[in-house]
Amino acid sequence: MIFPFRDDGPLEHVGPLPESADLVVIGGGVIGVCTALFAARKGLRVALVEKGRVAAEQSSRNWGWIRVQGRDLAEIPVAQEAQALWRALDAECGGRLGVAQVGVTYLARTGDEMAGFDGWLRQAGHLGVTSRLLDRAETAALLGCEGPWLGALHTPTDLKGEPWVAVPELARLAVSEGVTIVEHCAARCLEQQGRRVTAVLTEQGRIACDQVVLAGGAWSGLFLRRHGIDIPLLSVRSTALATGPLPQALSTAAVDDVMAMRPRADGGYTLAPAAYAELYLGRDALRHAWRYLPLALSGEFDVHLRGPAPAGYPDALSTPRAWTAGEESPFERLRILNPPPDPGKVPELKRRFAALYPQMGRVPMQAAWAGMIDVLPDVVPVVDRAEAVPGLIVVTGMCGHGFGAGPGFGRIAADLAAGADPGVDLERFRLSRFSDGSVLRRGPNL
Repeated sequence: MIFPFRDDGPLEHVGPLPESADLVVIGGGVIGVCTALFAARKGLRVALVEKGRVAAEQSSRNWGWIRVQGRDLAEIPVAQEAQALWRALDAECGGRLGVAQVGVTYLARTGDEMAGFDGWLRQAGHLGVTSRLLDRAETAALLGCEGPWLGALHTPTDLKGEPWVAVPELARLAVSEGVTIVEHCAARCLEQQGRRVTAVLTEQGRIACDQVVLAGGAWSGLFLRRHGIDIPLLSVRSTALATGPLPQALSTAAVDDVMAMRPRADGGYTLAPAAYAELYLGRDALRHAWRYLPLALSGEFDVHLRGPAPAGYPDALSTPRAWTAGEESPFERLRILNPPPDPGKVPELKRRFAALYPQMGRVPMQAAWAGMIDVLPDVVPVVDRAEAVPGLIVVTGMCGHGFGAGPGFGRIAADLAAGADPGVDLERFRLSRFSDGSVLRRGPNL
């Protein structure tokens, strides 16, 4: 099975846990792995601890897009650097990351959508994006089908990768360069003297350190609250499926208001609902609802409320918010967030894809899954030092952008950990914007 979503079989990364490190990375997703790799290349002794398996959560469940198109203006330089890093890393890994230039295409059914694309392009043009607007005929020619679209925004230089292959390969590369990775090793909490970090306390023991990068995805808010830092981080369920091999009629990654699609290296396609997401209700969802109200009222995101968060999930009613270093933490109780896919969306996606490309015939399904995407109310991540806990660097709330931008934000986090200038203006990503009275500026819904 090529989809590493389950927690079975022997562990690949078993340590042993070092007594000390210059940097401890919490979280074995794409950003955590890239942070560890680039920090090791700076000469730091790095340990990465993962409560479950490397890339078993959202880093292997995403669409696989590596895009500049549609990014918040502050993210564009990071996304551009990430594309260059993806290409370089793919070369180092012998092409096994599945990186390829397929372009990304946003499809418009209405004139208002085309105007939105044009508005983003006018703002982003000076940053060196290669995006351009396509008319109806150009869109049909690019997609190889006559769809209901007036036109599109297309970025030919955007890339794709194969998430469930790429991130484990990057972890192996990091280990080959001296990083210690330990799976099934939850970070329970930080040890502090005064406020400053002195160690990470894990279920397997203590790692002395003075620098920590938290890249815990949907679990980050729970870990931060344990240390007195409250951010409005929630997680939403997103469904996707992989078809079996099919004729290659579509060569670009594309999305309209209902479906996203891209070709995969194995000859199939990855399909997903476009902006559709599901929010399980929990204490944090209710507590932070007022922060998300402007986003909900905008009508730009198709978010559906669901019943209470399942047992063990970060926002479940029964999930502890406080625990000691000697107690089993919530991170050990649920090693992998593995939500079931929305049962109604899977046949809908197959039906819509078959209608667009009837020449493909029956659309076979290889696998369907869902993931929990860490989100913030302005649709912009946090990448910052935590002033309240000196030595802690927080990289979270990627809002579905984490895979593509992972190497870029990983490189930035490694620089912060090494005390180096990251070379990027991080003001937009500051942690304090949720507590200093700032008016949140929502990122683009593109």
